[in-house]
Amino acid sequence: MRKPVVPFPFANGTTNRFGRSSLGGGLSTANSNTRVFAQGRTAPIVPVLRHSAVGANLGLNSERSRGMMIHRLRNQGIQDERVLDAMMSVPRHLFVDEGLASRAYEDAALPIGHGQTISQPWVVARMISVMCENRVPVKVLEVGAGCGYQAAVLAHFVKEVHTIERIRGLYELARDHLRALKLITRVRLVFGDGMAGLPGVAPFDAIIIAAAGIKIPQALLEQLAIGGRLIAPEGSTAQRLILIERTGAATWRRDELESVRFVPLRAGIQS
Repeated sequence: MRKPVVPFPFANGTTNRFGRSSLGGGLSTANSNTRVFAQGRTAPIVPVLRHSAVGANLGLNSERSRGMMIHRLRNQGIQDERVLDAMMSVPRHLFVDEGLASRAYEDAALPIGHGQTISQPWVVARMISVMCENRVPVKVLEVGAGCGYQAAVLAHFVKEVHTIERIRGLYELARDHLRALKLITRVRLVFGDGMAGLPGVAPFDAIIIAAAGIKIPQALLEQLAIGGRLIAPEGSTAQRLILIERTGAATWRRDELESVRFVPLRAGIQS
């Protein structure tokens, strides 16, 4: 039986000092790049704050807010100091709509337009930590750049970051964000079909996929270096994080991790 559609507080957009934003598009906790806990409960997506005072002062205390986020991630089991240091360095509030900036450091996924979200901080930290555990990947592929946040985090400790975005509007948004933070020369951003990967650049030491497919594309598995790791959500209604390590020319080892909810992985491009 299909689950009922969950009303989403951002479905009609968000409010900022310029008026009403176009963000939203019907996202719900059922497809919001977040962790699923016992009994199907997801990490909360919080309603937008209608008053501007907190958002207006965020620039003065964003470092403190990031510090609180890092403290929470430690308590949630994230131990990789490279990841924590990178997330402390990246101003997450600059990657979301101004109307949501005051919520940027809460443990929640937030809409970025085009039916997509910026992932919950714990999900970003968990996926990168698992992908990089006991190794220092030199060349990483991200499938699903979104607003550019995860690529910005990776760029702080990975030498070569490649990221693909299939939606033109998000590709341009990620490009603008990375330029503003002077990271565009450290991240190779491509507008294209993420399911096809980047065969001309492969192999990759690690691949991270920020959307859920019924099955992880074979093209991406083939672009993983021997000994490299791929992490991705997999499934439709019920999704889990999957960790794959390539063990040989035609062999891969697979492990299932936490239950999650991600937006769907789609082929092709959207202009």
